[in-house]
Amino acid sequence: MEIEEIVRGDVEDWDIVLRLLPAGWEEKARKLGALRRRGRKFGNSEALLRTLLIHLAEGCSLKETSLRAKQGGLAEVSSVAIWKRLRQSGEWLRWMCEELMKQWVEHLPRTLMSGTYRFRLVDATAVSEPGSTGSDWRIHYSVELGSLQCDHLLVTDVRRGETLRNFPVDKGDLLIGDRVYANRAGVAHVVNHGGDVLVRLPLTNLPLEQKNGRPFRLLGRLERLRIGEVGQWPCWIREKNSDAPRIAARVCAIKKSRAATQLARKSLLASARRKGHQVKPETLRAAAFIFVLTTIPGQIIDAASILEVYRGRWQVELVFKRLKSLLALACLPKHDPQGAKAWLTGKLLVAFLVEALIHVGESFFPWGYPLEFRRLGEQRHAEPLAGN
Repeated sequence: MEIEEIVRGDVEDWDIVLRLLPAGWEEKARKLGALRRRGRKFGNSEALLRTLLIHLAEGCSLKETSLRAKQGGLAEVSSVAIWKRLRQSGEWLRWMCEELMKQWVEHLPRTLMSGTYRFRLVDATAVSEPGSTGSDWRIHYSVELGSLQCDHLLVTDVRRGETLRNFPVDKGDLLIGDRVYANRAGVAHVVNHGGDVLVRLPLTNLPLEQKNGRPFRLLGRLERLRIGEVGQWPCWIREKNSDAPRIAARVCAIKKSRAATQLARKSLLASARRKGHQVKPETLRAAAFIFVLTTIPGQIIDAASILEVYRGRWQVELVFKRLKSLLALACLPKHDPQGAKAWLTGKLLVAFLVEALIHVGESFFPWGYPLEFRRLGEQRHAEPLAGN
């Protein structure tokens, strides 16, 4: 059952969602400012959450959300009031995301919990407004792994590309990104501000050098690897049009299984047919390997652990893929950073609820939900909290 069906469904369906929520979620609504102690707009935190999910999970406009909340007996609130309450609910939604990941979503590799770095997953997605024939906006966002807090969000027009330069960097940050973030200017931005990078490496777009300044030939090194063998090679990055010292880095790689290689090559060929171009032979050869670039020295994290860290990024990437399939991005507030972060965090909560429903239904409970409540929801039919 889809999460939006549960939100608008009967009491039994909604009970399944309530059983998944973390202990103390109702009390946290007040402590974190989502639900005020005075006022009569929302009777309790359950009514607030369900109203917000009508907007976040079903993609309803604020006006339609207001109407549905009234018809469902949740609250009599205007669209403006719902928007204001969403803005104030960002930290509450973030806290529930963090707790849901701890309870129900598959854990990341232990390497991520080493405490040496602050792991930040960076990504971006394009936005089209209603009636538009193309992309109008791009959301650049960074999520801190461990807490899953959206620590930076930037909304730009589509002329601004995906680069690590879109993100502020502090000492000890490790920015983890896909191939699009593997460019000299972005890597230099992170390193010059005291951080490190871990990015999927394109075969040719990022020029690498050997210690003696000669070009670093990656493919020949990759093809020496056997299945199950982890390889790593030092390399250097020279900033374009700059006299700055070269940036020391290393490539870490592993060979795929035969089945995984065939699947990757099949996908490349299918994509090329759709776009009407030819796949280069070296691209097909490189499809047999996973290879990443990092500026973290080998004495701090070894090559195998680096690949585990990147594998952890892919686990979260699966969440983002589901998140993007749920986004009603036309409703994104473009000029309100607080509201935009709260809205995006709410979408993350919907994605994690979907993950949790799948996780408990397929992996733990053949009847599809936990047997006992693990939070204050048992009291949800008691006296309403002093509302908003």
